[in-house]
Amino acid sequence: MPMLLKGSCRCGAVRFQVESHTPVPFMLCYCSICRKQQGGGGYAINLGGDSSTLKVEGEEHLGLYRAEIEDEERTHCEVSTGERRFCRECGSALWLYDPTWPELVHPFASAIDSELPKAPERVHLMLKYKASWVEPNIRDGDRTFDIYPEESIADWHKKRGLWVD
Repeated sequence: MPMLLKGSCRCGAVRFQVESHTPVPFMLCYCSICRKQQGGGGYAINLGGDSSTLKVEGEEHLGLYRAEIEDEERTHCEVSTGERRFCRECGSALWLYDPTWPELVHPFASAIDSELPKAPERVHLMLKYKASWVEPNIRDGDRTFDIYPEESIADWHKKRGLWVD
């Protein structure tokens, strides 16, 4: 049975829950969107969840942010398909949903109140876009990527025996 992740914003106006087969907080994203929206340490940690199981209390307090992206990979400014949800009352970042992958939702580990498993190793991604002041804490066994790894969140969990059925 998937793990039930329960989360909330700082002020408590929004509470949510979602089932996850991939609850290990292993992936640190250093892109400017994640860093600026919810990564005070210079990165954000995104989990994976089954979007059909997402239940929200306090939807009226939700805000929606879609980032404009312009970088070396894009010749002109594009609006991200990713829908980042946050609490309009306290500003807490809560989850990312992208209709490109409708079966998935990505709650931010920082918003999860449930006890999460400890990651045996970590993946540092989008290092190409990290802020100059950020000094990643790369441990033995961690993997690093300038952009994205080939291994998905699901594949990472399955390969390490951490997939929760």
